[in-house]
Amino acid sequence: MTTMTAQKTQVYQLFIRATPEAIWDAITTPEFTEKYFYGGRIETTSERRVSTGPDGAAWGDSPTLEWDPPRRLSHGWQSLYDPELAEEAESRVTWEIEPQDGGVCLLTVTHDQLEGAPKTAESVSGTGWMMVLSGLKTLLETGAPIVRAADPDRG
Repeated sequence: MTTMTAQKTQVYQLFIRATPEAIWDAITTPEFTEKYFYGGRIETTSERRVSTGPDGAAWGDSPTLEWDPPRRLSHGWQSLYDPELAEEAESRVTWEIEPQDGGVCLLTVTHDQLEGAPKTAESVSGTGWMMVLSGLKTLLETGAPIVRAADPDRG
């Protein structure tokens, strides 16, 4: 897994032994996201991305900007779970799924447009996104989650 972290753009890449369709389902359906995304139930449609925490509190509600299953998904990101982060400008997250030889896909997650959201950029950088993506990879490859407890500081 590679990480390039900057205040305005964060890019994460990892290889996952799964089909593009399995990865797509895992990033767009709440039954999957709650197992690796800090307990958050995230439902993404061609119109919106809505996430709620384990307690049902709103974590995010942003428009879907690009919907090209199972290749590319782009959506807004605003962290409603924290009052300070909720005051910042909305940023953008883009998921790109590229099939590779041998039943593996390259997943690239780009979190950008963070100029107006410096606290959000700091909160999701490094281990924030890395825990989510590690959990996603582990869940898809083994069927078992690595994160069991919810973390209200992420999502």
